[in-house]
Amino acid sequence: MKWNKKFNYPSSTRALINGRRHYSIDNSKLPSVTTILGQTQPEEKRKALEAWKARLGARQADRQRDLAAMRGTSMHTYLEAYLRGSGHLDLTSVGKEAGLMAKKVIESGLGDLEELWGLEVTVYYPDLYAGATDVVGIYSNKDSIVDFKQTNKPKKREWIEDYFLQLGAYAMAHNHIYDTKINQGVILMCSKDGFFQKFVVDGKEFVQCQWEFLRRVDKYYSQLNK
Repeated sequence: MKWNKKFNYPSSTRALINGRRHYSIDNSKLPSVTTILGQTQPEEKRKALEAWKARLGARQADRQRDLAAMRGTSMHTYLEAYLRGSGHLDLTSVGKEAGLMAKKVIESGLGDLEELWGLEVTVYYPDLYAGATDVVGIYSNKDSIVDFKQTNKPKKREWIEDYFLQLGAYAMAHNHIYDTKINQGVILMCSKDGFFQKFVVDGKEFVQCQWEFLRRVDKYYSQLNK
């Protein structure tokens, strides 16, 4: 893997507006990709989440969510440090777990990352949305958006459609601003038990994900304007 800092990526700040995450870029405040997806979830997915919370109880559900967020943040920090050629050490119980997960992603998923253009890259589509992707570069000989994900248990492909929409959104924004032709998204996922999964979306499926995300953007702004 080699670095190629071919683009001058913007800096950004994040803020909550009415409880929704936004990015401030070039004097614009744009809703995040995850905010748009969260606010436009299909009803069946929303009901499934509510049922899960009811089954666990609100306190336990919040605890699981917070632990997963801490684990994911720590895993990302380990992976970013590795790709930058530096070190990271987290001796908390969550940190140790995340370190083992990051090691699994490195061993099983990063061997196909051939060129790295940026880490934690802020991308935006003017007047519509913004977000931050973990990696932009060349993966398996294709210009790609790559995201790292942690999970409590292994996932089936059909369960993570919104992750693919995320990748499509980041690619559209990058292609628009930098005149690139990114046409592949990659999810590198590891469970807390160390089970690694790689999901790749490209070709017609990737285009369909982008169209679906634009439909969700339209729905988001329609809801705001009611």
